Amino acid sequence: MPSIPATLLLEERAEQAMNAVTGLEDPDLDGIPFFSANLLAEPASLHHGDYDYGSSHGRLTDACLLARQMSGEHWWHETEERYKSTLLALLAEDGLSYRRTHPRGHWEPNANLIDQRATLLALTTWYVDSGDEHVRAAADRLVAALKRIAVKERDAWYYPASEYTPNGWPSANAIHLRLAPDPASFCGRYIMPLLRYHQATGNEDALELCGWFTRLITERSGVYLPDGSFNDALAYRSGHFHTRLGTLDGIARYGVFTGDHALTEFVRKPFEWALTQATAFGWTPGDLAGQRFEHETCSLVDLIGIGTTLARAGYTEYWTVVERFLRNHLTASQLADTEWVRSAPDRSLDTPGWVTHHRVGERVRGAFAGYGAPNDYVSDVVLGRGHTSDVQACCVGSGVRGLFTGWNAVVTGDEQLVRVNLLLNRGSAFVDVLSHLPYEGRVDLDVRADCRQLRLRIPPWAGYAHVSVVRHPVSEPAVTASGRDPGLWAPDGYLLLDRPRAGERITVTFPVVESLTDETAAGRVFRTRWRGDDVTGIEPEGRSRPMYSPRTLEEKAPERSHTLHVPTREWSW
Repeated sequence: MPSIPATLLLEERAEQAMNAVTGLEDPDLDGIPFFSANLLAEPASLHHGDYDYGSSHGRLTDACLLARQMSGEHWWHETEERYKSTLLALLAEDGLSYRRTHPRGHWEPNANLIDQRATLLALTTWYVDSGDEHVRAAADRLVAALKRIAVKERDAWYYPASEYTPNGWPSANAIHLRLAPDPASFCGRYIMPLLRYHQATGNEDALELCGWFTRLITERSGVYLPDGSFNDALAYRSGHFHTRLGTLDGIARYGVFTGDHALTEFVRKPFEWALTQATAFGWTPGDLAGQRFEHETCSLVDLIGIGTTLARAGYTEYWTVVERFLRNHLTASQLADTEWVRSAPDRSLDTPGWVTHHRVGERVRGAFAGYGAPNDYVSDVVLGRGHTSDVQACCVGSGVRGLFTGWNAVVTGDEQLVRVNLLLNRGSAFVDVLSHLPYEGRVDLDVRADCRQLRLRIPPWAGYAHVSVVRHPVSEPAVTASGRDPGLWAPDGYLLLDRPRAGERITVTFPVVESLTDETAAGRVFRTRWRGDDVTGIEPEGRSRPMYSPRTLEEKAPERSHTLHVPTREWSW
């Protein structure tokens, strides 16, 4: 087995998350997953809720498929099959996904629009992965239903409520009055999965909905203010970050797909504004009111999606943003150590099918933060809503999607031009990327297939004068080049490596700078130490489960025996 640097491996993190994906499954409720966890309670607890159905099944099914594509592992297949089965069973004859009643639940068995979006997300990934025509037929019916139930006006399509019932929209008067509650939450977030489904199948209804929802958001909604900030009115969910950012993710993709550069520019302004509200390491506020002191992993994953789309479209400066978010808060928000969680020794305190206290810490290991603090997995601040949920099924699934988005973007291109955009470990058909960061500024590129040109992004803090390249052809002497040579750079600012050949190793080195920044989040200032794009410590530290404890790095990266996974068939989102 080959030796690689023992540095961040996104595919490994995705597999670790599968412990939580399977751990949320509740055998007392026919495998329906728990939605949330309270890890501060003594004993800790897992709870069911109204998002157990289309939302959780969609997110967790999506995560199972993405993690398998990344890692090549599939030990969670039994749980995956149960989630898939229930996902389909929740779909009614009208094409929509309906919630089920629960004797302790407060909700009605309606078709919530949040559930429809998660269901379409999962069905799309499932079809892209398998080509299953049964899955495509279910997704076609869902898209047709989404089109059928939309209120259609000459210059806008929208939904007049957050839920659809078996008897239609709950209020005819709402339609008459042309009410369109928070367009970002209930229309804008659909653009991303609708577009990908169109790209996978050619479904014209999906593309038509993308166009109408994009027009609604950009011309009629008022979701984003002229300076790019989020409308914080209560009618707009107080500027709820996840739904605003998820909408921008879809519009960015739609703009690239249609070649509409005006849409790309529309996205950039609120994206840039959102970055001013986040920290450089990736913590984001939940909204602009009571949730502004707590972070949802879902919001960070949306930022990673937007940044990746814009960077692929030519705004390459956003690769640095994406890499920082991946290296820091996305992976720091993953729960690796649960010894501090106090679970019950048995099930005597459980309410079967509703709440469990047994093995909670063990079951949620690998989960991503539901509502977290800047330097603590748990958000238990005095301000805002105080302590709420530490784990949410949506964030568990979304965290895996964020890992996949980053992993999928590390290496892009074809035999004419291969780009290495993120300096993270990744195996691919053309080149294996072996990153020694943050220990040392060194990236090894093991070429697996001939290509005309290979380009490597160099971090902006590395400069160029001290960049060194050593090429080791298979049967020729090593060749050394310096970043001072203008011919070593491409017009896009990437390092340019002409005609690499299979079997060649290319080693690129550069200095790693250390810096100190003050990051404002949750009403406090956090002194943050950096080594390159990695956080090596934050003060003040967290109380319950600190994320960024001070660490001292060796001069050389440790190594491990591991074979990087290369999928048989690459597919993207």
